[in-house]
Amino acid sequence: MFIAALSTIAKLWKELRCPSADEWIKKMWSIYTMEYYSAIRKNNYPTFAATWMGLEEIMLTLAAEKDGTPVFKFPRWRVKGKTIKEVAEAYKSVGAELNVLPFCTQFIPMDIIDSPKHGSIIYHPSILPRHRGASAINWTLIMGDKKAGFSVFWADDGLDTGPILLQRSCDIEPNDTVDALYNRFLFPEGIKAMVEAVQLIADGKAPRIPQREEGATYEGIQKKESAEISWDQSAEVLHNWIRGHDKVPGAWTEINGQMVTFYGSSLLKSSVPPGEPLEIKGAKKPGLVTKNGLVLFGNDGKALMVRNLQFEDGRMIPASQYFSAGETSVVELTAEEVKVAETIKVIWAGILSNVPVIEDSTDFFKSGASSMDVVR
Repeated sequence: MFIAALSTIAKLWKELRCPSADEWIKKMWSIYTMEYYSAIRKNNYPTFAATWMGLEEIMLTLAAEKDGTPVFKFPRWRVKGKTIKEVAEAYKSVGAELNVLPFCTQFIPMDIIDSPKHGSIIYHPSILPRHRGASAINWTLIMGDKKAGFSVFWADDGLDTGPILLQRSCDIEPNDTVDALYNRFLFPEGIKAMVEAVQLIADGKAPRIPQREEGATYEGIQKKESAEISWDQSAEVLHNWIRGHDKVPGAWTEINGQMVTFYGSSLLKSSVPPGEPLEIKGAKKPGLVTKNGLVLFGNDGKALMVRNLQFEDGRMIPASQYFSAGETSVVELTAEEVKVAETIKVIWAGILSNVPVIEDSTDFFKSGASSMDVVR
């Protein structure tokens, strides 16, 4: 069976308005798609069309080109709602029998979806029909679900509404974050499941189970501007909100006039430790900076703790060090380290074309670099 591995990312820097979120998404799904591609190749399926949209020199492209797999880099599938003729012709020229979409954030035209003999299948990181939409992992945690999982489903003309081919689930641990859930289960088990799904299709045993509408939910994509913490809630709801945005896009609040993002949340089971009060905009009760982290309070009188804080300039510190964050020490570089630093600045200058001068304080990722620039 000839497989077209289609992977599209439409949410770029300008649209997300959150470089750190975009960077994480690109890294996460680049690795996922590449690992899926490698697994399919190991199972001796002739994958001859790997397409990636909108990103340059990503890992999937490099791996596919190394294998001699044709790679198409289309910036878009359609214009003004109509399929671009040249793109459709290039795709159809390879004669795919199955489209596999490990990650897709834009609507691919139905004439492309329906073109292969076996149609198209998609990986989605939730137990459908619950949490349809682009931020399914986030909402699984935000809503306090006890189970997480993923679905491999047959693409149709709806948003995550197609018939189910297979699903897998796992228990959610009390302090799971988006990163933790993805790395522990959604990523490794998702790769196995996608390979299994392709095998079921090849064997003629793949089911098409209609999604029920009972229990179906849809939530929009979570961006930085929508991740602000609303403080008039219970400690558990606050905890779920923070971990449901950890690491992306990062739940935040305003402290002393600047945005501060919280990471590493856990419910406080013991008594509240002593600490120094910290006023937080919108919170009825000040937080407490303690030796173990920042203690926060819900409207139910219960507490939670966050371990790490990130400031607007990108600095991340242990929450316990909030009041000493301004204290700095001078790092002395050896002569050899100075040479390395100068070489790195030259390399960065070639990548960060939008930055006139590379300073010691220049933030590589916040200035526009991506994960593949690290590889360079």
